[in-house]
Amino acid sequence: MRDMKLFLVGLLTLVSFADNVVAVDVTAFQVGKIITMDDDDRVINNAVVVVVDGKITALGRSRDIEIPDGAEVIDRPQLWLVPGMVECHNHTGGSSPDLHDYIYLTNPGLRTLESVVPDGKQMERARAGGVTTVLTIPGSGNNMSGFGTILKTAGTGTVEEAVLKAPGSLKIAQAGNPERYFYGVGRSFMNFNTRQTLRKARDYHLARTAWEEGKLETEPPKDLHWEEFRPLFRREIVASVHTQIFQVLMTTVKMVAGEFGIRTVLDHSTFDAWKVARLVNEDESIYTINGPRQIHYDRTQRRIMGNAARWWQAGVRRLGINTDSPVIPQEELFYQAAMACYYGWTPYEALKGVTRIPAEALMMDHRLGSITVGLDADFGLWTGDPIDPRSSCELTIIDGKVTYDASGKRVF
Repeated sequence: MRDMKLFLVGLLTLVSFADNVVAVDVTAFQVGKIITMDDDDRVINNAVVVVVDGKITALGRSRDIEIPDGAEVIDRPQLWLVPGMVECHNHTGGSSPDLHDYIYLTNPGLRTLESVVPDGKQMERARAGGVTTVLTIPGSGNNMSGFGTILKTAGTGTVEEAVLKAPGSLKIAQAGNPERYFYGVGRSFMNFNTRQTLRKARDYHLARTAWEEGKLETEPPKDLHWEEFRPLFRREIVASVHTQIFQVLMTTVKMVAGEFGIRTVLDHSTFDAWKVARLVNEDESIYTINGPRQIHYDRTQRRIMGNAARWWQAGVRRLGINTDSPVIPQEELFYQAAMACYYGWTPYEALKGVTRIPAEALMMDHRLGSITVGLDADFGLWTGDPIDPRSSCELTIIDGKVTYDASGKRVF
């Protein structure tokens, strides 16, 4: 703790005596409770978080943290400070018509980056629900609809400032919409279509990699159509797969994650998809992000079941929640987690399922998902446990800035 104090003092002194004075934003948040979601699952009462230039630099009990001189102090001792929520399945971060191009059954060359609308109306509502980061992906009307973009829900007006990672994922839909493609297709052709597209992309990547490593004398032709697939096969980005019903989800696990070795996020994962839990647990790179349907009537057992609860009971721990916004409004991500608890899940794990777990799923936990020194200062200040529907988000902080304040304008 003494080292952290010296670091802060040294940083402020260095800046103040520099030849070219650089403004440093220092803010301290004094709150009643911090739910860190860190590696030790710490919960800190009567706590302080210190933020310098948008990064968390210190946190702990108020009596143990020295607030730097000149820092802006936001004192909300009655509120809980919780990591900003992360939405893995979003269609509202861009111009909606541009996210749904159903020209071909696979559109691997498309991406949502060109359609991003920084700080749009839907993102304002997302902030009101404590959502600070979203993965905006194309629609699911075709098997492969293009590449998604990870962005903050607040920006100062430019795409560059809003975007965290592009491409952020490859969107695949194996069933549950592509059947309505204009000439009508079934699962057999959809799976063939996905596989042959991924094979072409993989072969291109392997050929380019072999040439780069000096194993080929002649450079293979560069094809922009397949270039953005290369991070996928280097496991630097994930495949977001619209998949549900156990037969379809099983194919996703065996083909996308298994045959091609792609890091996979199982979006939706509803109906009786939980029956594939054993296969999911065999691959530690697979994340299951359930929603927005939270219940299923299982005819084999003749009872209603909570989807997230069944995944959890089957041993799946890399489990989160999504809204598929605007199917369910983005700002109701926390409420979807609350519904999952009503139908059998546990509140702490549900809160992790909308914060740290989706950050890990998108490979962004080095910046998001927990209250940890060095990470982006993205969090919400709540009246209580966000999984309790009686609670509300009073302040949303993104990169250390207040981006939503319910005392000035309550959105809902």
